[in-house]
Amino acid sequence: MIEFLQARGFNNLAVAADGDQIHEILRAYQHEPELLGAVIIDEKLPCCQIEELCQVLPHEDEGIFLPFIVLVDEPPKNKTLASGGKCQFYELVRPYLATELLMLVEFLLVLKDERFLRYKQKEELISQLAARKLLNAKLEYLVIHDDLTGLLNRRNLEQHLYMELHEHAKSRQNGVLLFIDLDRFGLINDLEGFAAADGLLVEVVAVIKKAIQAKGLFARVGSDELCLYLENSTLDNAMVIAERICKRLDEFRFTIDNACYHITASIGIASLKSSRIVKYPGELISRAHQACSIAKNKGRNRVWLYCEDDQAFKERQRDIHWMSLIRDALLNDRFFLVFQPVVGLSDGEISHYEVLIRMRGSDEHVIDPGEFIPVAERMGLIYSIDAWVVDKAIDFLASLPQELSHVKLAINLSCMAFQDDSIAAFIQQKLDTSWVGGDRLTFEITETAAVGNFEQTLSMINQIRALGCQIALDDFGAGFCSFNYLKIFPVEYVKIDGLFIQNLVNDETDQILVRSMQQIARKLGKKTIAEYVECPRTIKILKEIGINYGQGHIFGKPNEQLLSRSAFRRHDLTKSRCAS
Repeated sequence: MIEFLQARGFNNLAVAADGDQIHEILRAYQHEPELLGAVIIDEKLPCCQIEELCQVLPHEDEGIFLPFIVLVDEPPKNKTLASGGKCQFYELVRPYLATELLMLVEFLLVLKDERFLRYKQKEELISQLAARKLLNAKLEYLVIHDDLTGLLNRRNLEQHLYMELHEHAKSRQNGVLLFIDLDRFGLINDLEGFAAADGLLVEVVAVIKKAIQAKGLFARVGSDELCLYLENSTLDNAMVIAERICKRLDEFRFTIDNACYHITASIGIASLKSSRIVKYPGELISRAHQACSIAKNKGRNRVWLYCEDDQAFKERQRDIHWMSLIRDALLNDRFFLVFQPVVGLSDGEISHYEVLIRMRGSDEHVIDPGEFIPVAERMGLIYSIDAWVVDKAIDFLASLPQELSHVKLAINLSCMAFQDDSIAAFIQQKLDTSWVGGDRLTFEITETAAVGNFEQTLSMINQIRALGCQIALDDFGAGFCSFNYLKIFPVEYVKIDGLFIQNLVNDETDQILVRSMQQIARKLGKKTIAEYVECPRTIKILKEIGINYGQGHIFGKPNEQLLSRSAFRRHDLTKSRCAS
């Protein structure tokens, strides 16, 4: 039999003289049973119980199909593939043909490989199903939870709040929502990276959980924004919990590498019980968020309660109202420019015109910049307004006929503009495309804005002056370091704050201050402009002091049509209504 099988290519054969040797041979494959092919065994082999042997061997349930060919002297009762316990065996009657043995061996080996492949496929299918079930369970979890912190997400919170609003409508039980925003979280994100910020957030959530002692529905609604809903809670109780959260976070320190960070939180509180009924979950969240924003504006690390009658909320609502009007004005061309002359006090000649912006309301009434500019600065729309003014003013100069090519304009830029590098590039682009000379433009910056960020302001001034434009320091004298900044900033004009001019006739102190400003400006090679000049006596005093230019209603009010041919007349300071 051995010679026959080897002749047919079966070389890896092992021979056992008894049952013990079979165990020794098989023991070598206990960790790799799939390498076993088949066992040909005589039923009369000494020390061998075939059925017991099958019981201890790996079997098909474990992915191993080990077939047995049992040599017998008498034919089996059933000449089909039989089962010997956990193994499969086939009885071959002696005498047998060599070809019959070969066919049986080859058939059983093919059957073994097929069953092993089927087992592997079944195992892979089970693994895939298990992985899919795990994935589905994770997706179901993520539908209602935040992946990083394990808290509820915004969608699930709103679903809970919707049910709470329904219950509140029936039983009138109160509920309170806390909106928690981590102060300066983005700073740590920028300095240490996203991984560190994620770690910080996880630790912060743990601190807050300990502070609230498992009370309420806790959710993450933004990158560093959390919400805590306290069911059937009073405002007093909510305030106590909010103050406790602030205190615990104030005491908490986040350490990474060699750096230690102090994190605080601003918290806004909104209650279901209010003069205006809460109808939707988003409305309650919005109220708490507004309160949180005010807490931040008030200095951070504090708690603020939402109240419709609070002046801070009224101002915020007003800002939101004006923000939509400003956007509409930018989109639908509701802004327009007016021009006010700046007149030489020595000769009455118009030096240049200051460009001022106005807005047309829906009923076409004119809105002064004092109404919308502060809102635009607070809401981040001032950059668009600055760009609009520069664009329209330069276009206006480009549209003037040749005989008015000497006209010059002074343009006010907001304090934000001098902190934005893009405005200088925009000015250069407009000058290049419009063929307007930079010497026809003066850009005004307020003294308070200049003080805000000295290095950036100085850089922007130099960039604008490099285009051939001039700079005027507006509202001069309003700050505490006026003379120091007058020495440092390279400006051509100094506009004396109108507070010193309006009562110049009757206030000797103002006269002394204006005189000192003029003297210092002249020594430094700057020209002076007095704002809010309203009467002839003021003109006379300013001329005596030596102020170069005046601007005010006595010379001309801001007007859209001021730059007509007749507008360039010389102001008669001796015979007209300006005479002293």
